Amino acid sequence: MAKNYYKKSGSSGRPKIFVLDTNVILHDHQAIHHFKDNDLVIPIAVVEELDKFKKGNDTLAYNARGFMREINALTDRREFGPEGISLGEGLGTIRIVPNHPFPEELRDMFADDIQDHRILSTAMWIRDTNPDRFTALVSMDINLRLKAKAAGMPAQDYLTDKVEDNVIIDSQKEVVTLDDVPGEVLQTMVYGPDNSVPWDKVTEAEPRPNTLFRLKNGGETVCARYDASRKVIGIVRTREAYGIKPRNEEQKFAIDACLNHRIPLVSLTGGAGTGKTLIALAAALEQEKDFDQIILTRPTVVLGGQDIGFLPGDQKSKMSPYIQPLMDNLDVIRRCFRPGSKQALKIDEMLRSEKLLISPLAYIRGRSLGRVFMIVDEAQNLTPHEVKTIITRAGEGTKMVFTGDIFQIDQPYLDQWSNGLSHLGEKMYGQRLFQHVFLRKGERSELSDLAATLL
Repeated sequence: MAKNYYKKSGSSGRPKIFVLDTNVILHDHQAIHHFKDNDLVIPIAVVEELDKFKKGNDTLAYNARGFMREINALTDRREFGPEGISLGEGLGTIRIVPNHPFPEELRDMFADDIQDHRILSTAMWIRDTNPDRFTALVSMDINLRLKAKAAGMPAQDYLTDKVEDNVIIDSQKEVVTLDDVPGEVLQTMVYGPDNSVPWDKVTEAEPRPNTLFRLKNGGETVCARYDASRKVIGIVRTREAYGIKPRNEEQKFAIDACLNHRIPLVSLTGGAGTGKTLIALAAALEQEKDFDQIILTRPTVVLGGQDIGFLPGDQKSKMSPYIQPLMDNLDVIRRCFRPGSKQALKIDEMLRSEKLLISPLAYIRGRSLGRVFMIVDEAQNLTPHEVKTIITRAGEGTKMVFTGDIFQIDQPYLDQWSNGLSHLGEKMYGQRLFQHVFLRKGERSELSDLAATLL
C-alpha cells in the first residue's frame, strides 16, 4: 500500500522543515496535510506559478484553485507570522516566505533567474537560517532535485501516494501458476456441468477475488479465474470478440475480463504491441447492444501544461494527433471482415451516429457516464486524482477499461510509482468489481517483438 513517508520530527526532536515545489501542489492540492507534525514552507515563487495555472478545467487548474482555497481558509483573519499557521491538531505549521537569493558562493552556479532557481535558493535560505533542524526541498521535478543535490541541498520526491516497488513487480506476475494439479480437478473444470471447482480443491488459502490461475498437470494447462461470489475457480475459455482472437494466454484473460459483465472495472497493462487497446475495443464492439455508447478516449499530453485548445486549427485538426492511434486499432478490427460486410458497415454507422465516440479525454470531462463502455487509453499519463474522477462518474450499467504501459510515461511529474494506472491497480487489487491483467508478450509483428527485445 502507498504510505506516508514523512516521519514525525527529526533527530534533534524538533519537527523537520519541508519546502514544497509547485508541482507537488499541482499533483495533490491536499499535500500540505500529509507531512505529519513537520513544518511546511511555500516560497512566494510557488504562489506566483500557481496563479498561472488556476484558470481552466483540467486537473492542474483544479489543484491550483483547491490549494488556494485551503490556504485562504487557514489564514482567515490571521497573519502567517514568523512561526507560521497551524495546519491542525497533530500537524505542523505552514508559512509563505519571500524569495531569497543564493548564498554568495553559489550565485554564479545558477545564473538564470527562473522560478525553479528562486524556489531552490529560498529552500537553501530556510535551511541556513534553521541550522538545528532538518530541512529538505520536496519536488517531483527530477532535474530540480539534481540541481539541489549538486548545490548541497537535501531534496526528496513527493512520496505520499507512491506505489511500493513490490506492488509494481507483483503486477507483472498477475497469473498464479500451479503445477501438479490433480488430473480429476482439471477434468471437472474442462468437462464438468459448470466448468468450475471449489477453491479448496486447487489451493490451501482462499484466493483474492478475480485471481487468475494457470493450472498444470503434465502437458495439460487450464486457464482459470477465482469467482468470489460463487467461491469457485472456473475455467477461462478462449473467446472471440468482434473478429479478434487471443494469441496467448494473457490475451485470453484480457478478453474474458473485458467481456465479463460482473467485472465493471478492468485495467490492462503491458508494453507496446501487446494488444491492450485492441482487445478492449473489440470487446466493446462485441457487446455494443448492452451499452448506450462506447467511448474510446485518451489524455492529451501537451508541453507546457497548456490545454488542447491552445493548439492551432478546428476541433477535428486539434484532435487528430491524439485519436489517430485509436483509429488505427479500429482499422485492425475492420480488416477482420470483408469490405461492405455487416460488421464493417456497423462500425461506420456507429461512428456516424456517435454510438462509438473517439475523443480526447479533455472533451468528455464533466459528463455523466451511464450505460457506457468507456476505454481510457494511455492511462499511465493520468494522475491518481484524474483516475478517481473518471471512475466516480460511472453510472449504472457502465464498464470502464483502463489501458497503458506504466514504463512509458509522457507526463513530466509522473513515474511508474505515482501515476494513476499504478495507483488504480494497487488500491483496487482484490476487489470483486475489479480485474487487472498484465500482457507480457508483444503480438504486433515478429519485427516489433524483436525490436522490443533487442533494442
